[in-house]
Amino acid sequence: MAHSSNFNPIVVILFGFILLLAVLVPRSEARPRSFFVFGDSLVDNGNNNYLLTTARADSPPYGIDYPTRRPTGRFSNGFNIPDLISQQLGAESTLPYLSSELTGENLLTGANFGSAGVGILNDTGAQFMNVIRMHMQLDYFEEYQQRLTALIGASRTKRLVNQALFLMTVGGNDFVNNYYLVPNSARSRQFSLPHYVKFIICEYRKHLQRLYDLGARRVLVTGTGPLGCAPAERAMHSTNGRCSFELQRSAALYNSRLEQMLEGLNRRFGNDIFIAANTAQMHKDFVANPTTYGFVTSKVACCGQGPYNGIGVCRTTSNLCSNRGLYAFWDPFHPSEKANRLIVEQIMSGSTRYMKPMNLSTILELDAST
Repeated sequence: MAHSSNFNPIVVILFGFILLLAVLVPRSEARPRSFFVFGDSLVDNGNNNYLLTTARADSPPYGIDYPTRRPTGRFSNGFNIPDLISQQLGAESTLPYLSSELTGENLLTGANFGSAGVGILNDTGAQFMNVIRMHMQLDYFEEYQQRLTALIGASRTKRLVNQALFLMTVGGNDFVNNYYLVPNSARSRQFSLPHYVKFIICEYRKHLQRLYDLGARRVLVTGTGPLGCAPAERAMHSTNGRCSFELQRSAALYNSRLEQMLEGLNRRFGNDIFIAANTAQMHKDFVANPTTYGFVTSKVACCGQGPYNGIGVCRTTSNLCSNRGLYAFWDPFHPSEKANRLIVEQIMSGSTRYMKPMNLSTILELDAST
């Protein structure tokens, strides 16, 4: 009697082909798309911890709602906007570029170059001493690509960067920590407000052009929030707790010119490279109607001191609210984690009122199909 066998040559061939693919397909290509972050304290996730600077968030109660319950360098009670976008990408948060952990395969997820205190202009934030100014963040990105090339080769590095998502958040400090830092500041004597806005937009265009030249092909660019409505500005520059009119005017001029500049760059490159995120409107929604979004206040910071908890910085001796989810602002300048979540929701799925020419969900769908 002949012995029966389950041997099937087709199955064996298919199995061998699958094993061959596992060897040939680089592990990095199965990863979520890489994510690169540039900008100021709204996106810094710890770079300034490695610098001799006063612009740091490395002591309690910062990080009180972060998974480790410890300060991380983020200017937040918990997650910041880059963290929450990383989650939407199905990835871990990118590491600070200055972190010793950003080596080997960790380089494949991207990097965060953000540094609290910086602006578009080199002289912005000079009072904070040693920070990573925008031109240096881009220098570091160039250096990053050299490090990655040594790891995976030039062609894979180029493909990873071209397919990555970028976030650029900068500009607010050019007003609050430069033009309006002190009465009759050097920049306010040099420029009228409209001419100052034109000047910084021109400088910003140079940074974005260089980012494009370095391979960026999908860049989320956020505007400023409603600068005059931050608890610090209400405490220092407003009347009867209202938003500061002059700072609100500045933000409106800047955000309008920024959107126009991004549209111009996209026309020049013939593609939707730069995506304008109207974070000013996102903030305005819950600043104007906090209870609609589950906040008890958008005037008073959770952590701080003085009027509206808007004076100085958040520290262990500051007033500290017991429920951070009820406050739109965590400290005198920065949104709470809950507010950041609302912003990222609009970045992901918001209409053209918030995201132009499209939201991030649409971008991810388009890129997945090409």
